[in-house]
Amino acid sequence: MINKAKYKICRRLGAGVFEKCQTQKFALSEGRHAKVRGTKRRKMISEYGTQLIEKQKVRFSYGVSEKQFSNYVKKASEKKGFNSSDSLYEFLESRFDNTIYRLGIAHTRRLARQMVAHGHFLVNGTRLKIPSYQVKNGDIITVREGSKKSVLFTNLAKKLKDFVVPAWLGFDANKVEGKITGVPKNDQSFLDFSSVMEFYSR
Repeated sequence: MINKAKYKICRRLGAGVFEKCQTQKFALSEGRHAKVRGTKRRKMISEYGTQLIEKQKVRFSYGVSEKQFSNYVKKASEKKGFNSSDSLYEFLESRFDNTIYRLGIAHTRRLARQMVAHGHFLVNGTRLKIPSYQVKNGDIITVREGSKKSVLFTNLAKKLKDFVVPAWLGFDANKVEGKITGVPKNDQSFLDFSSVMEFYSR
């Protein structure tokens, strides 16, 4: 069940912000609210306001603090020879917790962050508890031996039978072993990373 705070954020920024908002129940609720809003005059949003909304959508989607997010933006801006919005996307997608989410092991980024923080995973044989760790091409992610009997990994291969991982990842569900095989490419339609970079360039 989604809490009231997250529900309000989803209503303001869009269902794509949190996985728990992407349900039929939320869609029906939004449909009812849309009918009510349709009778009211909507306020015009300035360019600054639009960019601020896009920034908040990205930040809440990846579950990072304002300070962390601004640091990612700064690093993306300073990366020479690369499109800054694509670099920002790459930094966020390459977070350890997001990688676990993209592999399908966790159904939300929040759960992925908790699983990483509790030390369930190894990267290249080394136990890591840092959700913000940046995975690299060639890294291999496995489950710690002591965690394999956890309910978190029970029947995982069956659960992920039809799950499709992004092109930059490889995953063996039977071994619960993931591999970074490339670089994340921005194919997002819900999140506008260019507007985010424009917001911070003011």
